[in-house]
Amino acid sequence: MEELQLIISAFANAALRTLCFAFREITEAEVESLTPEKLKGEGFPEANLTCLAIIGIKDPCRPGVPEAVAKCQSAGIFVRMVTGDNIQTAVAIATECGIYQEGGTAIEGKDFRVMTPEEQYEVLPSIQVMARASPTDKHTLVKRLLEMGEIVAVTGDGTNDAPALHEASIGLAMGIAGTEVAKEASDIIILDDNFSSIVKVVMWGRSIYVNIQKFIQFQTTVNGVALGINFVAAIVDGHAPLTAVQLLWVNLIMDTLGALALATEPPNANLMDKPPVQKR
Repeated sequence: MEELQLIISAFANAALRTLCFAFREITEAEVESLTPEKLKGEGFPEANLTCLAIIGIKDPCRPGVPEAVAKCQSAGIFVRMVTGDNIQTAVAIATECGIYQEGGTAIEGKDFRVMTPEEQYEVLPSIQVMARASPTDKHTLVKRLLEMGEIVAVTGDGTNDAPALHEASIGLAMGIAGTEVAKEASDIIILDDNFSSIVKVVMWGRSIYVNIQKFIQFQTTVNGVALGINFVAAIVDGHAPLTAVQLLWVNLIMDTLGALALATEPPNANLMDKPPVQKR
């Protein structure tokens, strides 16, 4: 048994999901005793099985995922993995994706759920991987982060992800593999089911925020100068050089051209190197 556990651990550390094939010969009387009621209550008998083989199934990262995770981290986004996989498999996959790094914490759902809220607050900042997690664990994780004042984005595709998607600040559901329940509970649907699309969402969101700032700065400058000229001229010369109608025409032209210029400005990669704006 110890040898089998070592094989499973070696597969898990190599980011492989393990599957065991085993059999046992049973008599005709045992088959007849396996009534539907007994199978439902006790399950199929698993004692005295003979192991035939243990295989490892590889679920590789999609191309571009490690790069997308690195971009999110450089933009000040803390990426966490919450999965139902074995903790060794989860850590290996998270390391391959760049999520789990030195100094981070990997924890199992059963250990997290028995903690008090105060203990959870203390360990949350360093958690990078949560393995063997139930839907309740994921929901609790999101709830605790929100209580700490964090902005939380959650991705999910299953019906059991709906509570966490609904609770999060931003819920992102998978458009291809996602269930209708998950899509209804989310705020954004990722049509290509690719983590790299999240980088585009963040980039466009930051671009819009920066463009609004530029537009306000532009309008404040133009209107301030126009009003300042009128105010100073009215004091010095006794009358304003621009009438109210002329000021409205200037404002209309500057608003239209400025809005067109800033609205059509595309996002650039430099936006992902800036820290996120604090919630006010």
